[in-house]
Amino acid sequence: MTHSDPIADYLTRIRNAQQAGHRMVEIPLSGMKKKITEILYDHGYIFRYKIEPDNGPQGTIKIALKYDQKSKEPAIKALGRISKPGLRKYSGVEGIPRVINGLGLCLVSTSKGVMTDKEARRHNLGGELICYVY
Repeated sequence: MTHSDPIADYLTRIRNAQQAGHRMVEIPLSGMKKKITEILYDHGYIFRYKIEPDNGPQGTIKIALKYDQKSKEPAIKALGRISKPGLRKYSGVEGIPRVINGLGLCLVSTSKGVMTDKEARRHNLGGELICYVY
């Protein structure tokens, strides 16, 4: 059974690169992954990223991972998929989880695009719970 889950693949590539202590990770581009990457960047979980449109059939995102200068710990402590292709998880605005009391992020795919749990609550939108990060 090979269910392809590009978002799970994206999260796994970041986790694996961090565990191996890599500075950079390359991930095939998609609209959803681009948006997730922008959110991770805006919230300080990654150092920077670059979209390379001509790499591969759909382009690539190059992500520079962020580590603590002293402890060398990765900025992302945990990254996990919530909704999976075989089992989608949707939530109304009141059911969107708070990740570590609001210290982490839950990314939600809403009718207005992918956003953090805080933005979704502010816009009073529910949607598909994509992943969490802290």
